[in-house]
Amino acid sequence: MIESKDVFEAFAPYRGDAIVITTGTAGRPWVDISDRPRRDVSLGGAMGQTTSAAFGLALGLPDEKVILFDAEGALLMNLGVLATIAGKKPQNFYHFLLDNECYATTGGQPVPNSSEIDYGRLAGSAGYASNYNFDDLEDFRISVGEILNEDGPVFVAVKVVPEIENLPMGMRERRPGRSRPQMIADLRDELGIAAD
Repeated sequence: MIESKDVFEAFAPYRGDAIVITTGTAGRPWVDISDRPRRDVSLGGAMGQTTSAAFGLALGLPDEKVILFDAEGALLMNLGVLATIAGKKPQNFYHFLLDNECYATTGGQPVPNSSEIDYGRLAGSAGYASNYNFDDLEDFRISVGEILNEDGPVFVAVKVVPEIENLPMGMRERRPGRSRPQMIADLRDELGIAAD
């Protein structure tokens, strides 16, 4: 398993101008690594909907590379979206799955059958153009640049170390950040899209 921070550090040099969407506990380190925050969207708290939202952005912005760092718990809540994405074939969509084998945000409950699920194979069977599985940082680091040069949709499952949260929600440290409306406004401004 890989630390999610290390995944993002390996990915960052290849990001370019891509829109990057994160979710889940494993997605948190990205805010400290990104050098293009106006092209970042955090969908924490949208469990089960992040994949669909990122897919919608890829369809609506076909000239922009859209990269989602999804969580397996969130994806499992809407697994049928894999077939929908594969059917529409968005060439600009790169779907990274940070798989920590548990629901880390809600206390670390194990994802059922987590060690047996091959998410890359699921995406490939659904019809993604290509799929990968990584559990070794060096293998990921060597491959990520080439993967991001492929035509999508591409699926990349990465086994990451869980960062389990056990404190009640109200007692957890809150990091100041942009609100969701502010993220959307920043992205629109960055892309030159007028708000109606």
